[in-house]
Amino acid sequence: MQANLSELLKVNRVVMADGAMGTQLVEKGLSGGSPSERWTLEHPEHILAVHQSYVSAGAQVILTNSFGGNPIRMALHGLADQVQALNQRAAQLAVEVAQAAPHPVSVAGSIGPTGVALEPYGDLSYLEAVAAFREQAQALHAGGVDVFWIETMAALEEILAAVEACRSVAPDKPIVTTLSFDMHGHTMMGVAPAQAAQTLQSLAPLAIGANCGNGPDEILGALAAMHAAQPELALVAKANAGLPRLVEGRAVYDATPEDMARYAQAAQARGARIIGACCGSAPAHLAAMRAAVLAR
Repeated sequence: MQANLSELLKVNRVVMADGAMGTQLVEKGLSGGSPSERWTLEHPEHILAVHQSYVSAGAQVILTNSFGGNPIRMALHGLADQVQALNQRAAQLAVEVAQAAPHPVSVAGSIGPTGVALEPYGDLSYLEAVAAFREQAQALHAGGVDVFWIETMAALEEILAAVEACRSVAPDKPIVTTLSFDMHGHTMMGVAPAQAAQTLQSLAPLAIGANCGNGPDEILGALAAMHAAQPELALVAKANAGLPRLVEGRAVYDATPEDMARYAQAAQARGARIIGACCGSAPAHLAAMRAAVLAR
């Protein structure tokens, strides 16, 4: 059954989010240079299968296959004219799985960075960023997402643009936002976890946190700093399954389900209310994480 994330947070000590989408699609044959969003229209059965596998492993939040679905990134792949169709269909596929789930599942509309630096560090203006995110948010909203999930961000200005865009589309829809602190405890644009928490709390998000990056230890450090800065905020932890290494040209992540189970418990101890995984993770990781969290 499809559920509201706000309600899930009210009745659960910890809400389990899903794991990696791209990693699972590569296992199903997606080539490294092809955007996963393309498969939303070309191979919807694979998208459905990944969502279902995470729900079966205990996920209560599933993220749409739309991480790079903004028009700026889609233009790099010749797909700028399909932004509406790709994002709306991505939402519809996740909603289909959530509605059929045996337990409550919320659908989060994944919105990743544009891949272009905003002024004055790059050529993208703030208003152009808002317009790009608005186009994506409109399609996700039309597809039925319960929450906008702005993730893997490095610049606070880009988060502000994405939040403004989402609020202009659906003012009452909750927003979750996470950053990637992959540069010695800071984002690529130099944002520290405490700084992010202090800035973002004024936007009244449903939750904030950290995802991707260099594995669980980095995420745990960011969570501790965020919790210390803004202890009333609900926090999100979505770590990669360890650090990748290249094996025959493919990225292989070393964290076992047992490793990720320990990370889930540590994240919970640092104030995380929503716990999932990111690159390199699989349903087996999530199942172990869920069992570990429930055992506390």
